[in-house]
Amino acid sequence: MSNATSKQSVREATKDQAWQAKAIIDEIPTGVFIDGTWGDAASGRTTTVINPATEQPIATIADGGPKDAERALKAAAAAQAEWGRTAPRERGEILRRAYELMIERADELATIMTSEMGKPLEEARGEVTYAAEFFRWFGEEAVRVRGDMTLSGDGKTRIFVSRQPVGPCVLVTPWNFPLAMGTRKIGPAIAAGCTMVFKPAHLTPLSSFALVQILQEAGLPDGVLNVVCSSDAGSVVEPWLSSGIARKVSFTGSTGVGVKLLEQAAKHVLRSSMELGGNAPFIICQDADVDAAVEGLMVAKMRNMGEACTAANRIFVHRDVHDQVAEKLVDKMQSLVVGDGLATGVQTGPLVEEKALTKVTELVQDATDKGAEVLCGGTGYDGSGFFYAPTVLDDIPASADIMREEIFGPVAPLIPYDDEDEMIALANGTPWGLMGYVYTESVDRAFRLGERIETGMVGLNTGLVSNPAAPFGGVKESGLGREGGAFGIEEFLEVKYLALPRS
Repeated sequence: MSNATSKQSVREATKDQAWQAKAIIDEIPTGVFIDGTWGDAASGRTTTVINPATEQPIATIADGGPKDAERALKAAAAAQAEWGRTAPRERGEILRRAYELMIERADELATIMTSEMGKPLEEARGEVTYAAEFFRWFGEEAVRVRGDMTLSGDGKTRIFVSRQPVGPCVLVTPWNFPLAMGTRKIGPAIAAGCTMVFKPAHLTPLSSFALVQILQEAGLPDGVLNVVCSSDAGSVVEPWLSSGIARKVSFTGSTGVGVKLLEQAAKHVLRSSMELGGNAPFIICQDADVDAAVEGLMVAKMRNMGEACTAANRIFVHRDVHDQVAEKLVDKMQSLVVGDGLATGVQTGPLVEEKALTKVTELVQDATDKGAEVLCGGTGYDGSGFFYAPTVLDDIPASADIMREEIFGPVAPLIPYDDEDEMIALANGTPWGLMGYVYTESVDRAFRLGERIETGMVGLNTGLVSNPAAPFGGVKESGLGREGGAFGIEEFLEVKYLALPRS
């Protein structure tokens, strides 16, 4: 095994790569977007977007507030009736055109994403494709909203059941997947015939603004999508939820914020979809294909530098294969090229901000103070940027904070186990229940563990589960509702029953 990584420099982008990114970013509008028009914030305030790899500003955007929020919601409310009557095929074609434009501009969108949140270009291109698929999927779902007609049990009443748009929706997205989290909410809302007010994360607004440009070009009518970004999220979102105008909120982010939004939504009984925190167990059984398990673990752990609610957070490894897994994992983690995501060959970028770097550093320090062993990494890097070395920890004590908190960083904690029941008790011993992973060659064990893990999703011999055709969501404090798949559009529809007497 290797010792902790000593501090060193990371790979930097060339001047040409930086200038190309700047030229693309300079074409993005940076205001609030209300009723089809970009403009300054009512207060005149602005905020700065930082490249986390260089800590340098890359854009100045309008910093919206309550007055902007009010105008945006009024625009959405005014557009709702007409938009809700739009033909499903027309809504689907708008989404289809937006999908095609996203694929056509994948390189530009990836460059924007990498510049504002750090993920390597190749991974950013993968997110563009994934994000675009939500538009294609829900463009097809728009024409498949179904109803029903039947008779009452006594035969005296015809029962007609239809589905209608829920109405103006509040959409709030995080910074870690700035395109995909937007399309996963905007796609079904458009398909269902709902208007929207949208607050993207202030750390990564540029991807969302580029998405708005694409939807405009695809033919989305004015007022259907209105965007207000703010460094003070509460000043925008709270007025939307308390207005009595919005009829639904869809939020992706931390459980703590989600609980506050649910409390606010309760006042007007808003339909609520919450995709919240995770603390995913990754289980490697004694009969697992070790090479395949480590490959899957690298995907589940290191996608987005570990900054994902689905990231493998606690890695339970059967003691029979523990040493093999540890050795192979350390080799792979140490081979990763760390640096500015715009630079050629980089596989792991920076964390999104200094606060994130501080949290990861503190979690690793707490674990080692309590007895965990650092097999590799365990440190930051010299120079600018919020970088943390890909890290493997072993023998994590139950008292370590890393066992209970989301890491949101490139740290893989190994927890050896002998007894399946004890391991499952630890895996389920958390208030979250979003994602779990199991690697085993036994079909029976795969299904048994998959059923015992208290999560909304389980990857069986795979480290990548997210798919636009599948329902994404969790149980316990990981959220309410599902996004994606046939279930995704249901979150934006109300069921209406019409009764007609039968003579």
